[in-house]
Amino acid sequence: MSALLDVAGLHAGYGGTQVLFGVDLCVPEGGVLALLGRNGMGKTTTVRAVMGLLPASGGTIRFAGADMAGAPAHRVARAGIGLVPEGRQVFPTLTVEENLIATAASPRQGLSPWTLERVFGLFPRLAERRRHYGNRLSGGEQQMLAIGRALMTNPRLVILDEATEGLAPLVRADIWQAVRTLRADGLSLLIIDKHVDILATLADQVAVLEKGRVVFSGTPSQLAADPHVRARYLSV
Repeated sequence: MSALLDVAGLHAGYGGTQVLFGVDLCVPEGGVLALLGRNGMGKTTTVRAVMGLLPASGGTIRFAGADMAGAPAHRVARAGIGLVPEGRQVFPTLTVEENLIATAASPRQGLSPWTLERVFGLFPRLAERRRHYGNRLSGGEQQMLAIGRALMTNPRLVILDEATEGLAPLVRADIWQAVRTLRADGLSLLIIDKHVDILATLADQVAVLEKGRVVFSGTPSQLAADPHVRARYLSV
């Protein structure tokens, strides 16, 4: 599969503190990359740099062949990257339906369009609460809404930062089922989450970050065959 998102030698940080040291990542067209690592290792910083929310100090970011390094966030979104941010960040004083409409973008050629009806089909619970305000939803419902909001941009790639953090087991199961549906539909995904065993059933490739550096890159089966990596870089 050809690379849709190709990150090479990425350096970034905050103020005078460098956080990323030459990060390399690749999400193939129609593929799924799991980005793993303990808290504070640079996962969200990587996402922020890719999305144009944090300037990169070095390296390249290419999406669908176009240079995205230094591009503002709105240009990155228009290019076709949808973000489900850590903490969900839904609009609290807008209804579910208004949250979804607020980010709607025109369909992309060759892709099945995301509409309100299609999002409600993926998450029936949102259809039941379409008139409820964002701040009246449970954490799980807010996460569904955040995913639906990203899909309404009609993206080619969706980044899920902490896909199921803080969610009850039954709600997590609903989120993972939705992710499986998106994967089966051929949507490219970059997923950050702590549930390594579940991600192993979804991802084509895995990258592990440790102190801003990629310390493992390979398939889920290769990660499973290397207990040293899991014990040293992923165990709490």
